[in-house]
Amino acid sequence: MSRRETVPLGWVDCPSGELVVIDGGHLGLWSGDGSPAAVDPELLGIHDPKLAADVAAGSDFVIAGPDADAAAVSFDRQPGRTIYDIAASWGAGLREDFAAHCRKHGLDARLDELPGRVPHRERVRRCAADCGGGFLLHGVPVVAVGGLPRDRALPVLGTVAEDDEYGSWADVHVTVSEAPAVRSVELGVIGVDWARVLLGDADALGSWEHEESLDGLADVAFWGRHADEAAAVFAAPELGEPGEEGVRGWRGLGLAEALETGRSVLRWKAEDPSRGLAVDFRPHSDHWRLMRGIRGSEVEATDIEVGGARVFGAMTGVGDGYFPVRADLDAEGGLVAVRVVLAEPEGDDAR
Repeated sequence: MSRRETVPLGWVDCPSGELVVIDGGHLGLWSGDGSPAAVDPELLGIHDPKLAADVAAGSDFVIAGPDADAAAVSFDRQPGRTIYDIAASWGAGLREDFAAHCRKHGLDARLDELPGRVPHRERVRRCAADCGGGFLLHGVPVVAVGGLPRDRALPVLGTVAEDDEYGSWADVHVTVSEAPAVRSVELGVIGVDWARVLLGDADALGSWEHEESLDGLADVAFWGRHADEAAAVFAAPELGEPGEEGVRGWRGLGLAEALETGRSVLRWKAEDPSRGLAVDFRPHSDHWRLMRGIRGSEVEATDIEVGGARVFGAMTGVGDGYFPVRADLDAEGGLVAVRVVLAEPEGDDAR
């Protein structure tokens, strides 16, 4: 690929006009219009019942008062004036810390507990009303932006990183307008733990099924140093999925059979700690559909339909991290593109 080449990656629909930029691996935490308290604590990595109850009973807070904006910036716990997902046992300490901060800096502000938890869909709506910004989803930084066209599909492109022999992306961006961009503003950052980024309509994500199989079926896949030995033990064929050459396993098993098959392979692996083997249980969820397309794509990107809209996903090409999301604007302040910056080019002034 040539230097700074821009490559078509897929499409995204935004019928609500509000776009969410998130690590797609974390969409199991998405509450949609429901309370974030209903999210399964296991998905947060919480296995202790007492801690799970503490998190579920948590609260959201808003910074109010004449100096609210200044206090929010200087306190700097979360983006904006709202502080989300504070466990019940942490609430009193947060209030004390905020009060001490305001006294120290002479700020007239207070921290009010909200009467209920703010759903993730509403968090997006609030960001969009402010032209875009970031919020935390159970500690994961997410960005939302409004003002996107509702009536047409939007192309998603990737800019190839400079002088990168592996073809990773400098950025992934949604093109909104053909007008020339004259400046960029940073909306926030996304936190990536699963080496992937997802762009999706805020309403469509309310239909996302992250773990639940849509057809009652699942795949079991395994690979690694001892994959050939495991394949001989379990008579496992090549999985046969595009982009997964050398991966063994079974496709389209019933959920109960898939679970037991996966456990059998894991038990075999555990019998000898030296056995190098990765085992993956894959229910046929929306996450599985997206990842199946990504794995089979030469550019590691694809789009799928969810909730009547196309949702886009791609591997970052650079692994995990915190990545800025910027809005490119034209001379009149109109939105030209939404850009996830994965690698800053040397000498780039970001306009």
